[in-house]
Amino acid sequence: MKIFLLGFMGAGKSYWGKQLAAHWDLPFFDLDDVIVEAEGMPVADIFNTKGETYFRELESRLLRELALDNDRFLISCGGGTPCFSDTMDFMNENGKTIWLNPSVGVMVERLQRKQHKRPLIQDLTPEDLAAFTEKKLLERQPYYEQSQVIISDDEISLETFDKLIHHA
Repeated sequence: MKIFLLGFMGAGKSYWGKQLAAHWDLPFFDLDDVIVEAEGMPVADIFNTKGETYFRELESRLLRELALDNDRFLISCGGGTPCFSDTMDFMNENGKTIWLNPSVGVMVERLQRKQHKRPLIQDLTPEDLAAFTEKKLLERQPYYEQSQVIISDDEISLETFDKLIHHA
């Protein structure tokens, strides 16, 4: 089983990725962690020193390598991963894509708790954070909507995934 977990910042990709990988006995990869390890610097520093284009190309290459080098996995993707380099098509062709799509309010609440750790949003007021989240989500929605499984509930459990993902 090859699973790609997608969604905006604060959707729960890292949390559920770890839970599901353990539950389904799959190797787990957090794509941002893989990128940090490969580059030897935090994502924010890659953006600041090498630019978004470099980051997105690296992200796309590492995702493809992980997917093609492993026959079983769960990859928690970055929020923007599906939106570049035909990555959404690649993921749909090479595994099962799951979009975690909780309400904007839930995502904003989660983001506020760790806002200082996210350079893209660390200086935003609560109102600006909500507006930013809505705007970026709207931009990314056409990609996210191509996911094979969409979970739009705020309250989910392992059973939610078990019912939606029929795996061997």
